[in-house]
Amino acid sequence: MKVLLVGVGGVGEAIAIMAQSKSWVEQIVLADYNLERAKEVQARLNDATRFPAEFVDAAQQNMVEELANKYQVDLIMNAADPLYNVPIFEAAYNTGKTYMDLAMTLSEPHPEDPYNQCGVKLGDYQFERAPLWEKKGLLALVGLGVEPGMADVFARYAQDYLFDEIEEIGVRDGSNLEVRGYEFAPSFSIWTTIEECLNPPIIWEKERGWYTTPPFSEAEVFEFPEGIGKLEVVNVEHEEVLLVPRWVKCKRVTFKYGLGDKFISVLKTLHMLGLDSKEPIKVKDVMVAPRDVVAACLPNPARLGDRMFGKTCAGTWVKGVKDGKPRQVYIYQAADNEECMRKWGCQAVVAQTAFNPLIGWDLLEHGVWKGVGVLGPEAFDPLPFMEKMAEYGFPYRIKEM
Repeated sequence: MKVLLVGVGGVGEAIAIMAQSKSWVEQIVLADYNLERAKEVQARLNDATRFPAEFVDAAQQNMVEELANKYQVDLIMNAADPLYNVPIFEAAYNTGKTYMDLAMTLSEPHPEDPYNQCGVKLGDYQFERAPLWEKKGLLALVGLGVEPGMADVFARYAQDYLFDEIEEIGVRDGSNLEVRGYEFAPSFSIWTTIEECLNPPIIWEKERGWYTTPPFSEAEVFEFPEGIGKLEVVNVEHEEVLLVPRWVKCKRVTFKYGLGDKFISVLKTLHMLGLDSKEPIKVKDVMVAPRDVVAACLPNPARLGDRMFGKTCAGTWVKGVKDGKPRQVYIYQAADNEECMRKWGCQAVVAQTAFNPLIGWDLLEHGVWKGVGVLGPEAFDPLPFMEKMAEYGFPYRIKEM
């Protein structure tokens, strides 16, 4: 398999590092707007032929197409900020390549009633084009990171193997990670974090469909395993709520994140000051998006690994009935930062994200997963994926609740 990897940030770097030991991965083109960053990762991999570094402006569809054709890749892996999903997605379609991403095309709040009604939903752009991909016999596998991705596989597994009837599927994410030496240092892209945390969260109910609520709504305490313990989690906009109901039978789907009071306070302050805006403003003679300034001021999450301590836990809580009896389970994967740094030299959050698309490549390359159109992880048999998780260093566990 030959892959064009668009975006060589923390997750992109971790994908390449984990793929290095897989002989069936023939070549990964390391493409990034920051060419020096791509070359830095290339030097770490110590194989310029197998991991060529290229400059790409992901906003320019033609540049992505040119690289895909130049290297005759089989798959375009979108590991860039979701702001660039449309040109990368369309480049894959135009060049006839398999497409995969970690997060779907962005939403737009309802113009008049954003905290009750949906506007443009996450992934709407991609799903509207599914018939075109089907007609062309191409596959776009969307939302295959950890959340969305692994969590969606768990939802399908719960339906197929653990429950007779499902009342609610709730993705629950929390950690006890600590970044020492910084007053505020997110462990993942602040650009993406602002997007998903400050947009109206979305919920799905069988009788109501998709609807929205205010940010940080419906707080509850969830007890995470692996020593993380009880954390308050709140509603956050996330792709699982848009993906799961398309393939998994249930009555309700939610996504809640354990952000913490301090993190929520910072995000609210950024919003209050307009620093969460994606729209460029003129500062003296320069046009710049306030959110990009915030991102530039904060430390690079990919470089925080040696300052991070603790674990991060991603998983899917499922409530329903099995053999006539009520049942609740939490299917999860917990990653320890020190272990991730020791094994791959990557911090836990990006490492836990990166192994999932690599398993996806593996299953596609060996004909285990097949399909055409625009499909989420729930559209495929979950067992082959889950069986490979331990092999890739990230075993799952199931906790009865």
